[in-house]
Amino acid sequence: MLKFKLGKIVSAVGLKGELKVYPYTDYKERFEELSELYIGTEIYQIEKVRYSGQLAVLKFKGIDDRTAAEKKRGEFLFIDREKARKLPEDTYYIADLVGLTVIDETGRLIGKLTDVIQNPAQDLYEITTEEGKKALVPAVDEFVEAVDIEGGTVTLHLIDGLI
Repeated sequence: MLKFKLGKIVSAVGLKGELKVYPYTDYKERFEELSELYIGTEIYQIEKVRYSGQLAVLKFKGIDDRTAAEKKRGEFLFIDREKARKLPEDTYYIADLVGLTVIDETGRLIGKLTDVIQNPAQDLYEITTEEGKKALVPAVDEFVEAVDIEGGTVTLHLIDGLI
């Protein structure tokens, strides 16, 4: 079963087992909508959610003291794919984009989309070409003609020097 990474545990908070989490979502309130999460491969029930700046602070059933919480530092939080939020049209999960075949408008193979780098201005698609070269393409309408998750392709409008 496919799982989505929702955040990373960065530290323990206090003495009662709370965990400070760096969210991998632009909607950190998502944690309030969930009743359980995976920490690594184990599933835990969420007891309480609060926030500290841009971080979420979570309390899980069964993690009841600082020592237990410290053992979880560095672990990732996951949800099952089926529990993922519905996205607006023309918005995609990174997990769905990575691995897509990249072609140009004529259908010529360029390579594979190997990563999505999130920046404040816009995301960047990391493309690994057939020759093994890496290129970064801004994920904007000027360059991204189409994304076909079902068909497994991203079609780019290339300009000189882009790749």
